[in-house]
Amino acid sequence: MAQVAEVQWSRESMVEVKLSQPDDFLKVRETLSRIGVASRKEKKLYQSCHILHKQGKYYIVHFKELFALDGKTANLTQNDVQRRNRITQLLSDWGLIEIVDESTISDIAPLNQIKVLAYKEKGEWELESKYNIGKKKTTPVTV
Repeated sequence: MAQVAEVQWSRESMVEVKLSQPDDFLKVRETLSRIGVASRKEKKLYQSCHILHKQGKYYIVHFKELFALDGKTANLTQNDVQRRNRITQLLSDWGLIEIVDESTISDIAPLNQIKVLAYKEKGEWELESKYNIGKKKTTPVTV
């Protein structure tokens, strides 16, 4: 099996975007929950990207970039970056975001590498997020 090359990641490589209106954040967040890598057999969709609001700016980030921001091992590959770029381009095409610097998403994955669920299909699939922004995992305390 071929070794997959990891990408040297830095905060500067995140894709900054602008929203038309503040409540567009919720629309983008919900839309991203329906875009990712699908396991058609199990009808499970693994969310690829999230919208991050940091210091007054917005970014579309792959979930592995969020692990890197947390100081964890990320294993971000070129294909992960390409999928993030494709998803960012789709959000822009749909008028949900404006990309601050188009050159940051020049390397784009083919559309067949991601699954976009229609809103009406949402209930038929199990939506799986590998990263939860702002949610700390709690361990049960036994007394």
